[in-house]
Amino acid sequence: MENTALLERFEQLIKEQDHRELKAFLDDQLITDIAELIYELPDDAIEIINHLTLGRAAAAFRILEFPTQEDIIRALPAHKTAELLNELPPDDRTAFLQELPSQAVQELIKLLDPEERKVTLSLLGYKENSVGRIMTPDYIAAKAHWTVSQVLSHIRMYGRDSETIDVIYIIDDEGKLLDDFRIREFLLVQPDTVVETLMDDRFVALQVNDDQEEAIQVFRLENRVALPVTDDNGVMLGIVTIDDILWIANEEHTEDIQKIGGTEALDEPYLDMPLLRLIKKRVGWLVILFIGEMLTASVMTYFEDEIAKAVVLALFIPLIISSGGNSGSQASTLIIQAMALGELTISDWWRVMRREILSGIMLGSVLGLIGFIRILVWNSFFHTYGDHTILIGLTLGVSLIGVVLWGTLSGSMLPLILKRAGADPASSSAPFVATLVDVTGLLIYFTVAYVFLKGILL
Repeated sequence: MENTALLERFEQLIKEQDHRELKAFLDDQLITDIAELIYELPDDAIEIINHLTLGRAAAAFRILEFPTQEDIIRALPAHKTAELLNELPPDDRTAFLQELPSQAVQELIKLLDPEERKVTLSLLGYKENSVGRIMTPDYIAAKAHWTVSQVLSHIRMYGRDSETIDVIYIIDDEGKLLDDFRIREFLLVQPDTVVETLMDDRFVALQVNDDQEEAIQVFRLENRVALPVTDDNGVMLGIVTIDDILWIANEEHTEDIQKIGGTEALDEPYLDMPLLRLIKKRVGWLVILFIGEMLTASVMTYFEDEIAKAVVLALFIPLIISSGGNSGSQASTLIIQAMALGELTISDWWRVMRREILSGIMLGSVLGLIGFIRILVWNSFFHTYGDHTILIGLTLGVSLIGVVLWGTLSGSMLPLILKRAGADPASSSAPFVATLVDVTGLLIYFTVAYVFLKGILL
């Protein structure tokens, strides 16, 4: 809450126990300000919820982070919990319940009204991360033989209970989706127009078992505030609205960023996660990466004799390792992001490979040329590399081309391979790619050195 005066006013009313004035004060605030007030004063969260009307309490609750929601539900008395859960839209209620342990879900479902319990159990019955979990059954449906006037009357009668009235869905007697219309299309024609005469049978629908990430892509392409959800037979089951998609997209983005950083996805805010659980999330990847880096030591042991003969080679090992890792991390991040945005799919692998081969060669050539010039310049001042400066420079330059090329190929192909195998592409995180390229980069480096310096320094 930007205005600290509001925070101070609230604390004053709490201290004075002026319940009537406190209720009036909260009724004057925006829902987002109510949520921020709860974050600022978590110990007073129950007091805030209790002084809000049921509708405003549900509106504030639905935009809170899950840990805060859980704390509120734990502290509320059973009757108040029942009122709040029954007031929540079905999709928001399902999103909250699916984060809870099964035992807690069973207890809370008992508090729901019979009709709300039926809807909630239906939504929870769909597999996790499916479109069915985030859809709501509250929408406006009309029939093809109705007139526009009848549709508008239907909206006036039942629109209040709908998640949105921006889009009206046309279904047949069996509930099969026939078409959809934005409400302005009805407002701009004569009232006696029959809906069927306006239909063009062109609509986009989500399938109830589709992955939520697929729904994000459809919303991005279709520019809609809501999309219908159907079963395998085309029967309409509900709708998904843009607010839920934005929430899911934010969670998916956060999860991908955490995985790219080399850790398991956190299922709650960083500061709210117990330290031991946080360590558990991070230690797995660190151990894997550490073991991977141990292979680097093994490679250097294998080339120990070469290093002993030409100690100068050891000077450039950090340069080789970092260049390969950086190029691989770049490519991996670009491909993962492009896949997340739907800009490329597995079928584009050959186009990606061709681009990355050219990119790797050009990027490696730039770095290789810089490395070669650096060796020449450095030797001209300090005479570090002796009579074999040119060969050492060529070794470094060619090695950089090979290592950067391998890094870009590894970083770009690993996400596609993981996707093809059914795994999360974000798991081919930058640290993982960097570790892989570290080991193979040394092999490339010492192989090139052997070719250029055999019989001279080696």
